[in-house]
Amino acid sequence: MKDSITKEKLFSHPIEKVWDAISKAEEISTWFIKADFKAEEGYQYTFTSEPNDKGCTTISGTVKEAHPYVLAYTWIVADTKVETTVTWTLESTTEGTKLHLEHSGISNYGGETAVAMFESFNGGWDNCIDGLLTYLKDEVNAG
Repeated sequence: MKDSITKEKLFSHPIEKVWDAISKAEEISTWFIKADFKAEEGYQYTFTSEPNDKGCTTISGTVKEAHPYVLAYTWIVADTKVETTVTWTLESTTEGTKLHLEHSGISNYGGETAVAMFESFNGGWDNCIDGLLTYLKDEVNAG
């Protein structure tokens, strides 16, 4: 089983706009889930999804690295106590911004749970990046 998920996406938006969208709580809360988040090393954040038929999910962790244009934080899904790491890296290109996302440490779950979490996270990050793209196009109107 793979231990990490990687996603890459090219945005036609300036790097500063993409950085703000992934690093500021008010923007994250718009396109992802409600966030108590600061892009400051050591900050202990919480993401809380809206209630649905499965209840609501809380994700928490600690910001490990935060400087333009790298953001890394631990990722602990409520009630699992299993720590993984999410790293966003942005690179300016002639077309706009290249985003690289890596979610690593998924094998920390172990066994069949790791396989299930990998599948869940993999689809979740696809939806997340689609949400970010829609947000940048519709809300920020930056490209």
